[in-house]
Amino acid sequence: MGKGTSRRAVLTAAAAAAGTALTAGCSEYGDENGGSAEETEPAPSEPPVPSGESPGGGTALAKTTEIPVGGGKIFKGEKVVVTQPEEGSFKAFSAVCTHQGCTVSTVEGGTINCACHGSKFRVADASVEGGPAQKPLPRRQIIVESGSIRLA
Repeated sequence: MGKGTSRRAVLTAAAAAAGTALTAGCSEYGDENGGSAEETEPAPSEPPVPSGESPGGGTALAKTTEIPVGGGKIFKGEKVVVTQPEEGSFKAFSAVCTHQGCTVSTVEGGTINCACHGSKFRVADASVEGGPAQKPLPRRQIIVESGSIRLA
């Protein structure tokens, strides 16, 4: 065995020791070869658009017709709630309650409601309608175009 082989063996052993974390991280983003440094192809200059995202950027959430006027819809996977306080006016907020971090559960009666402890937030601006939350839901950026709503 030459020097190069011995060095490769040492590097391979070191990579194997850290392999669990590296493999999980790489394979999470679609690396089909398990994250092997020797087999990794260079990244393309334009990454493919992941499923659920639109070519203009951001995750596609819904069609504007899916958001009721005076109400809203919760997107649990994205942790966002989109509301339409007035016809044609769309707002987005974090779906994580500012009281203790529960995901809000419903949008009805003009409020975004958290079932964990009863906090209520106004659909127009996510300000607190009723506690125990003391802070409004943070705003999220959305893009509304061609009848579609997506995260910015």
